[in-house]
Amino acid sequence: MDKNKEQLEQKIQSSLLGGGQKRIDRQHEKGKLTARERIQYLLDPGSFEEYDRFVTHRNGDFGMADQKIVGDGVVTGMGTIDGRMVYVFAQDFTVFGGTLSETNAQKICKIMDRALQNRAPLIGLNDSGGARIQEGVASLGGYADIFYRNVQCSGVIPQLSAVMGPCAGGAVYSPAMTDFIFMVEGSSYMFVTGPNVVKTVTNEEVTPEELGGARTHATKSGVAHRTAPTDADCLDDIRTLLSYLPQHNQAAPAVLPYDTEEEVRPALDETVPDNPNTPYDMHEVITELVDPDSFFASQPDFGQSLITGFARLAGMSIGVVANQPMNLAGVLDVDSATKGGRFVRFCDCFNIPLLVLEDVPGFLPGTEQEWNGIISNGAKLLYAFCEATVPRITVITRKAYGGAYCVMNSRHIGADYNYAWPSAQIAVMGAKGAAEIIFRKEISKSDDPEEAMAQKEAEYNELFANPYKAAELGFIDDIILPSQTRRTLIRAFRSLREKRKTRPERNHGNIPL
Repeated sequence: MDKNKEQLEQKIQSSLLGGGQKRIDRQHEKGKLTARERIQYLLDPGSFEEYDRFVTHRNGDFGMADQKIVGDGVVTGMGTIDGRMVYVFAQDFTVFGGTLSETNAQKICKIMDRALQNRAPLIGLNDSGGARIQEGVASLGGYADIFYRNVQCSGVIPQLSAVMGPCAGGAVYSPAMTDFIFMVEGSSYMFVTGPNVVKTVTNEEVTPEELGGARTHATKSGVAHRTAPTDADCLDDIRTLLSYLPQHNQAAPAVLPYDTEEEVRPALDETVPDNPNTPYDMHEVITELVDPDSFFASQPDFGQSLITGFARLAGMSIGVVANQPMNLAGVLDVDSATKGGRFVRFCDCFNIPLLVLEDVPGFLPGTEQEWNGIISNGAKLLYAFCEATVPRITVITRKAYGGAYCVMNSRHIGADYNYAWPSAQIAVMGAKGAAEIIFRKEISKSDDPEEAMAQKEAEYNELFANPYKAAELGFIDDIILPSQTRRTLIRAFRSLREKRKTRPERNHGNIPL
């Protein structure tokens, strides 16, 4: 028995060392944690249960028969985060550069199957050089097996990916199909083809960081939802995000203990400027409405005319979608519409109620927007709201113009409650543009066109640049003082806790991708 015990201990120690101490030291020199250190930091202390720690690859080609390492480059298992069960895999860059082998992929697939079967979130920590070239198509088949499972898990359990090193070629598509992607600044990158291939094919010279670094994907492509300066900060963000999410699509997010207080927020009465063309920061509105320090932004550096993120309202987990007047006056463009549509669909997948704060003058005009598909991309946000069955509440703080009024969770596309502040302007377009069209002949024939224009603009404002016409038609449930908004929202969301809405039977809708 002692001999067996000793043999087991040696095998365990071998697996803990991965590619060896020298490669571990090299990982640390780059400012990166090892796969096991990441799991240890992410999960509750002592909660990790590892599976398949003794797996090795089966390849005998290219001298690989003599290079077998216990664990084969990925650590898999289950554990808890704040007491909640999760499944996790972490690629080990110290073992063959974290490359994916046939057996390596099988370990990942097994953990994905268990996560789906047992309805628990799946977290992938990616740090890999891609497919293991020595295995050829066997490694490629492993990627396809993982991709298939990503789709089966989609909308059933939350899937979170952290890119904490290289992620190139086919490896990028698994994170791309998960719900959220986290990246580490300066040490992680994602791209389909690397700088050398890019130079050969297009003659462009670009660094890995410029091509697919964290900053690039946070600001230009929108692939990354959050970036962090270090591995530890990235893992902290994962823990934070998970706190807003349920275990699976049949569960509700946890409601934190909350004692009802005086919910009036007088500062909100002074937020919206008297001049409708003066910007204000919608983050200030969000801060006043949600529980203290509870807002957690998603894609904060991409499509910045729209704010998306999670928050708590009287302890309830909610998703926030808000126009940002500080950026492009809060218009919807290709990036912000795509960002919003993706976020709304995620919240609907996992029973997270939606709060929409609206101050939108319309869609961004111009050839660049039209040529890049503002029609189909704007339709993504519209489709997402129309499809959503979770509780949905809209507050119009100022402008709600044209088609963008319809898109931003209007009563007509299924919102449960629609409120407006007295400063709201609900119309087809702004007063100046409307007056120029409606009263063109009268103004042109006037002795003083400027005075006539000002008069007609004021006339249009009186009729439409307010929330009362929409309220008369029943499109607005109530016009409320900004200071009363938080109290109103708490009551409204509580009233919707038992909301049930079913969709027509179908395989799936055809969202305008």
